[in-house]
Parts: sequence; structure tokens; C-alpha cells
Amino acid sequence: MYLIKNAEVYSPESLGAMDVLIGGGQILKMGHDLPAQEAYGVEVIDGEGKVLMPGLIDAHVHILGGGGEGGAKTRTPEIMLSDITSGGVTTVVGCLGTDGCTRTMSNLLAKAKGLEEEGITTYVYTGSYQVPVRTLTGKIMDDIILLEKVVGTGEIAISDHRSSQPSKKEFARIVADTRVGGILSGKAGLVNIHMGDGENKLEFLRYVLKKTEVPASNMLPTHINRSRALMEDGIDYAKNLGGYIDLTTSSDPDFLDPDEVKASTGLKMALDQGVSEDHVTFSSDGQGSLPVFDSDGKFLGLGVGKVTSLYREMRDAVLTDGVGLTAALKAVTRNPATLLKLEKKGRIKEGADADLVLADKETLDINLVMAKGRVMVRDGQVLVKGTFE
Repeated sequence: MYLIKNAEVYSPESLGAMDVLIGGGQILKMGHDLPAQEAYGVEVIDGEGKVLMPGLIDAHVHILGGGGEGGAKTRTPEIMLSDITSGGVTTVVGCLGTDGCTRTMSNLLAKAKGLEEEGITTYVYTGSYQVPVRTLTGKIMDDIILLEKVVGTGEIAISDHRSSQPSKKEFARIVADTRVGGILSGKAGLVNIHMGDGENKLEFLRYVLKKTEVPASNMLPTHINRSRALMEDGIDYAKNLGGYIDLTTSSDPDFLDPDEVKASTGLKMALDQGVSEDHVTFSSDGQGSLPVFDSDGKFLGLGVGKVTSLYREMRDAVLTDGVGLTAALKAVTRNPATLLKLEKKGRIKEGADADLVLADKETLDINLVMAKGRVMVRDGQVLVKGTFE
């Protein structure tokens, strides 16, 4: 058991300085001047001068690795536990990408189970870029209903030369089947949608909202910040149609494509133009392949997208772009938790899972990361490593 004393609590709304008692993997009690029962094995953690935040939720991670678009040698490796927890992330949703052939749903589920056994919370989407969707049971609804970790479908590619070029009706059927699977299983039924830079932009999502009864909360288009044109279309979609948009954080901020929008800057743009702070999320696209450049901008080779970029962009939104901490935190905690229907995640309250990040109040540097009540990172050092680290 742990008692965090006198930390500035953001749930993600500011609750002021409070004590938080943790035990059995949950938040047991919150209040002021809670007694420190060291005699009963309660470790007291000093939260003075620090902020306590919910553990981050990354709803788009290639936990099996990604890439492969430059041949087999460019397939990135599987993710390790500390690649996730060192960035304050305590919940991930794994997905397949372009390659739904050599990376399979069976492998994805096994990797998700392995990461869960190592200490974090994991879910997966069924399918990959391709349409018809490659599932484990043969049907989207069956995967969502019968497989505990499957919470939706994705990442389905549209407006991209690598997609299967589905029709709008085919896309609408995928969203509809995913929604019904979610209803029947009590899960999110969320479709994670890879957005390319094609001319159609978000027209497929607009079609669903116009021609069907499916709500916007069943669709989450990602990579919205890949270009300014797509960013502006995403802002219009979120502001005027009540849609949700997801900004990708893993690009190297020092060598962004001139047309790409940094995630923290994209959040600021969206909020300034009237998008609700409850309708924007961040995800890392972690473990996907990324181009690496030298200081002169010369291409050196391929790197790997980092889940730790999720925290970096949240912090940059606050410290560089002037976004309030509550709004920035929502994008990586409660907003994805709400879309994914994870009631005990993404918020600090009694009865919630003890997924927590303690950080310096001024710099927001991470001091401690706790996942399901277990300290994973302390004083910047990883305490719990994966099996093969």
C-alpha cells in the first residue's frame, strides 16, 4: 500500500492538494491529512511540489512492431515494457498496420497478454489496414464479443495509397458491425482509422454520420496532423459535426515535414478554433518505423516511433504551446478512456485503478509511474523491466 501525501491532483481537472491512499491496485481513499499508517506496511510518498496525474492511455501502438514497407529488413521489433512505462503510459491498445500478413491477430493477442502479465493494461483492435477485415474468428462482431481484449477494429486505412480502397458503403458496414459488437459485449466498439493524405480526407466519416445512425463516438481518425490540409479538415469535422480526432505524437519534432503539424501545436490550433477539449486525443503510433535525419536534414535510415513521445507532446502542449494542463491531460487520459469505455482508467477518483504519474510541478519531469498499484518507475529509473530486457 502507498500513501501519496500533499500532491497537486489533476483528475484531469485540478482537485488541489490532496492525499491519495492506494492498495490492492486501486485508489482506496482521497482526502486531506490522511493518517500515515507505516506500521501497517503503508509506504508514504512525498508529493510536495509535484502534480499527480492519471496514467496515460495510448490507443494506437504497434506492440508487435510496424513498418516493413521497405522490405522485410525494415520490420520494426516488438515493443518492450519499459518503452511504455518510462513515458508514463500504463494502458495501451495494440494494432496491426500495413502488414496483416506476417503480423497476425494471434500474435497481437499473445503480445498483449504478455505485456499485461508484465504489469500494464492492454487491449487490441481486430484487423489491419485491409478490407475485408482480417479477423481471428472470421467476423468483426464475433472477435469483439468473444475475445476479451478486442475493443474495436483497426487500424482501417482510408484516403491512402496503401489502403484497400474500400467504398463508402463498405467502410460504413465496418463501422456498423464494430458498433453492434461493442453494444453486445459492453465494450467500446471503436474503429481506429488510419488517415492518409488523399484528397478524400474525412469524407468517409462524414458519409457515415450523414447516411447512417452510427454516432461519431464509434470512429477515431488518427494521423490528423500529418498535413495542414488534413488538420484543418479534422478541425471542421470535430467542431461542426461533433467528431473526434486523434493526433500522432511520434514524429521527430526537430525534423518535421514542412506540411506536418506537431501534435502539441495541433491541439492548440483545435482548441483555439472552437473544438471541444473533450474531442481531441493523442496517440503515439509507437513502434512504427520513422525516417532518421542528421543535423543537416540528410536521410540516415529508419528509426522506431516511441511511446514516450505521448508524454513529450502533452508536456510541450502545456510548457510551449500554452495549453492548460487539464486540457492537455484530457487528450492522453480521460478522452481516450471515455471513447474506449474504460471507466476505471484515465481519471483519479476513489475506486479507479491506481494508474498514476507523479511529476515535478514546474518542469513536469516524471518522478514516479505506477501501474495497477505497482511502482514501475521511480526517480527517473525503471524499476520493473520486461521479461527479455
